Amino acid sequence: MDGLTEPIIEPDTERVAMPGKKRRKTGTGIRRWIWRGIVAAIAIALVPAVLTILYLPSFVHPISTLMIRDLVTLQGYDRRWVPIGEVSPVLLHSVMMSEDGQFCSHHGIDLGELNAVIDDAMAGETTRGASTIPMQTVKNLYLWSGRSFLRKALELPLAIYFDMIMPKRRIMEIYVNIAEWGPNIYGIEAAAQRHFGRSAKELTRRQAALLAVTLPNPARRDPANPSAGMRRLASVIERRASRAGAYVGCVD
Repeated sequence: MDGLTEPIIEPDTERVAMPGKKRRKTGTGIRRWIWRGIVAAIAIALVPAVLTILYLPSFVHPISTLMIRDLVTLQGYDRRWVPIGEVSPVLLHSVMMSEDGQFCSHHGIDLGELNAVIDDAMAGETTRGASTIPMQTVKNLYLWSGRSFLRKALELPLAIYFDMIMPKRRIMEIYVNIAEWGPNIYGIEAAAQRHFGRSAKELTRRQAALLAVTLPNPARRDPANPSAGMRRLASVIERRASRAGAYVGCVD
């Protein structure tokens, strides 16, 4: 057909995708989710950092994650906050001698005990606990119960930070007021009243030692009805507490 040219068909730019365009969108989406994950992780990490500062004043009475669990599951709990000045010194000494004898001298982590645990693990031996009072406090405040490497990995830097920000006396005050001393029983005042019918300030040496050795397993150990093993442990802690001396100076 002379004088006629074939019509030029313009490509439908809305339907024809450019090569590589889909790949770029997918890559951008993955990067976006990675950044969101990083931001979320930073935000989560900042929560305990900020709360630690908020917990510095003595009029603030923190609660533990276990208390939150009991509230969520509608079990409720018994906790009666008491200032550290209203807790029997022998209870504080007994808890330190039972849970963390180097509390006044370390900076959140007892490196000697931690190295011994690592050596035992490398040798294939059964490991013992190396948790300090700051480690147990941050676990109770910010983390979860149960053994796991992830929880321990989070616990270590939190304990160092907590010990760096918080005075030793305040750490002990928080710890004895959030520690679990039986099913749905938290804090030394509730424990003393429930188990011995007296205030935390009136505890005897023996009662303080029995409460201290209950802490590692409050679900199974009853300080008011101790087993023979508990009584033996309490006798050891009672002797150590009476000779603690400078070891407990940071809370006196």
